[in-house]
Amino acid sequence: MLLERSKMTKTYSISGYGKMIADRDRMDAYVRALQQAVKPGCVVLDIGTGTGIFALLACKFGARRVYAIEPSDAIQVGKETAAANGYSDRIEFIQDLSTKISLPELADVIISDLRGILPCFQHHIPAIKDARCRLLAPGGVPIPQSDTLWATVVSAPELYAKHSSIWDSKPYGFDMQAAKQREINTWGKGNVTPEQFLTEPRSWATLDYTTIENPNIKAELTWNVDRTGIAHGISVWFDATLAPGIYFSNAPGKPELVYGRAFFPLSDPIDLEPGDTISITLQANLVVDDYVWSWKTRAIDKSGKIKANFRQSTFFGTPISPEHLRKLVA
Repeated sequence: MLLERSKMTKTYSISGYGKMIADRDRMDAYVRALQQAVKPGCVVLDIGTGTGIFALLACKFGARRVYAIEPSDAIQVGKETAAANGYSDRIEFIQDLSTKISLPELADVIISDLRGILPCFQHHIPAIKDARCRLLAPGGVPIPQSDTLWATVVSAPELYAKHSSIWDSKPYGFDMQAAKQREINTWGKGNVTPEQFLTEPRSWATLDYTTIENPNIKAELTWNVDRTGIAHGISVWFDATLAPGIYFSNAPGKPELVYGRAFFPLSDPIDLEPGDTISITLQANLVVDDYVWSWKTRAIDKSGKIKANFRQSTFFGTPISPEHLRKLVA
């Protein structure tokens, strides 16, 4: 979902905000959640308001006061839009990070969508935790309430080729494996279909925003393989619960949402057969301003022979000189 990125926070172009509003599955779920949570006279905090659509909806549904927080200059569009729709007197726009502001009153509802392709993105979780602890009234409602992350092993030769083909082809006769080693330790948006699944999807983390404390997550998933295929990577997505009975899913086979789905390539493709076992350890650790992702893969055949044993991380995907590294750790 990241469209344009600043040094410290995610920012979007105006067309990017338009794409988010145009995503009807996402927007309709948020609209229903707001309509359910906002009561006449209540106070709403909109974190990452952008062009202000959630703040406007909160006013429409009866909020007495909306505090709309946005660190980027897109907030100016929100101010102009509020004026055009007659809500300037009820929305206070604050250009800053939510973690750096104080409010004159606690919010009855906090709404946000600070995710990237996946919910583990920049300071999303610390911002939600901070807002819940400092800015939400007792008994107040956070939107969303939780995200559940899912993963499965997939056969996706076209997605894998984007990470490897140019480097494996020895362009102009040169060995470019040093570049491939960086590229194979990166992940990004990649769509797959259920027909490409080599294992059943498994839930590997649930982020409960009503209680979450730790922004780091780690889990191991193990599957007994029951179909033949070539594994190229791991597909990861999330299901969002915005309010009781109100949710959306970004799972393959459902309409693709604006977030997209994540594809983590393997170091090398793995030929899997029935009787094999494959284990994946996924880990996301917030380091300074963004996440370092790690994924470890181990495949064993039915005789116990190791077919693959990979250790990958976005840490290895970033080219960095020894001189620069020394400066970072100094």
